Amino acid sequence: MTDFTRRELGLMAGGLAFARGSRAAQPQSSGSLTDVPGLTVGHFTDTRRPTGCTAILFDQPAAAGVDYNGSAPGESMVVMLQPVSPVDRIHALFLTGGGLFGLPAFSGVQRYLIERKVGYDWGTPDLRIPIVVSAVIDDLAVGDPRIWPDAEAAYKACGAASTGPVTEGNVGAGAGATVGKMHRGRGLGGMKGGIGTASLKLGDVVIGALAVVNAAGDVLDWRSGRIVAGARRADNSFADSVDVMRGIVSGTPPAPALDDAALRSTTLAVVATNVALAKTPLTKLAMMANCGAGRAIRPYHTTGDGDQLFAISTGGLPRPDIALTALGALSADLIAEAIVRAVRAASGVPGWPAVRDL
Repeated sequence: MTDFTRRELGLMAGGLAFARGSRAAQPQSSGSLTDVPGLTVGHFTDTRRPTGCTAILFDQPAAAGVDYNGSAPGESMVVMLQPVSPVDRIHALFLTGGGLFGLPAFSGVQRYLIERKVGYDWGTPDLRIPIVVSAVIDDLAVGDPRIWPDAEAAYKACGAASTGPVTEGNVGAGAGATVGKMHRGRGLGGMKGGIGTASLKLGDVVIGALAVVNAAGDVLDWRSGRIVAGARRADNSFADSVDVMRGIVSGTPPAPALDDAALRSTTLAVVATNVALAKTPLTKLAMMANCGAGRAIRPYHTTGDGDQLFAISTGGLPRPDIALTALGALSADLIAEAIVRAVRAASGVPGWPAVRDL
């Protein structure tokens, strides 16, 4: 059995304003991204509608890689994480709701870091240039679509960043996330997504994961293959999004096309470790970890999604003896765990019931 750290989590904040149905406690913690030394995480959750943002800050510039196989990613500076880019360290990772309208909010993270003189020396007195890699989910279908995170929201997320356990569910970038929505045109309802986290400690090695789950497909218990959240029939039984596609392909009965428009559905995931790794190995780590998302989301990497998985090394532990394959295999399990935790920790909002409501 995986040796996860265990902690008690308090009641969920922010998203409770929109919660309905069961008031069951959150699932017991399986650790947190903040168990990885050298980073902090902060949320801002908007009280006007389910949306928000999450800032991940680093004590020292962190090495980072990415695997973004999604067809329509909403992002800023992610291209610099490719191995061909000479930029090999970043200063923050910013995840936000609000669709493409929310992406400019990353300027609030830049302002927060500039005030603290964090960033690359640009050769100009008293000026530092922080590299803030940013990615967005589209949550505009939940509540008032004219409300999205702005620079002030991002600044507040930075101010809230700490090494404490990351709150899960309807908070931060996961506040407005939803899942199982690709067959809504066929009368099959979706469910509430959210943000989840998990970690693993093995001796002096720490690996952590975080996922903002806003998937078109269903979320599965990665151990059993059982659907946990997804497309629902009128009686609240799960339809199995892939099984429904058999009827679409066979043409019996005729029905609307899939709800899989570009930019609408995205899962943003992060895996971090204290093991010292450079950008190229981190790129491979991100690729392997993304296999975990493929086990927990079905279907995954659809033609309309913007899925992105970031791999981070805070670099405090030189361990060249550890095979990258081992780190990647463990990271995939953690990403799958964080995805399942995201939907189990979520609370329902109007039109989007949560696991705990059924």
